[in-house]
Amino acid sequence: MLTDPMTLLALIAGIAIVLAVIVLMARRRKQQRSAALRDHFGPEYDRLVDEHGDRTRAERELMARRKRYDQLQIKLLSPEQCERFSASWAEVQQRFVDDPRGAVHDANALVKEVMKERGYETGSFDQRVADLSVEHANVIDHYRAARTLAQASERGEASTEDLRQAMVHYRALFHDLLRAYDPHPILREARA
Repeated sequence: MLTDPMTLLALIAGIAIVLAVIVLMARRRKQQRSAALRDHFGPEYDRLVDEHGDRTRAERELMARRKRYDQLQIKLLSPEQCERFSASWAEVQQRFVDDPRGAVHDANALVKEVMKERGYETGSFDQRVADLSVEHANVIDHYRAARTLAQASERGEASTEDLRQAMVHYRALFHDLLRAYDPHPILREARA
């Protein structure tokens, strides 16, 4: 029966169609995954694609970040914790007038303290950035910029304006970390 040329041709055509459908479905699934990662990670997605020079490698790293993040015990802050941290931030900002370098150092320490309280590991800077990028991708560039300016400050190479910019960058991350607490979830649900 398989020796009949028409039957053989029909079988080959059927297999080719099935393979084409499988390839198209796989390609579509990859495009959807890429779009989802791009939407979720925003500029961090593009930065990693540029850094790696390869979309597949960048996406693998982002998926690994998400997997690692899922292993962390990230929690929301209580209203009391938010108030305490906000008061600490206000003190750090007030200190800036008299001691800009010290205030930048304290801002970095306070950001790390909030991260630790939320359940993030506070080891290496690169790991902190990777972990934060999963839920705070919109402010990761602020964190990188703050660190660069803080390091310049430690070397004595930062102007007062540089230190002010570092504070602005740290504040963006700080507020985003606190923003994860929604004090009015019922109102938010009612608006939805």
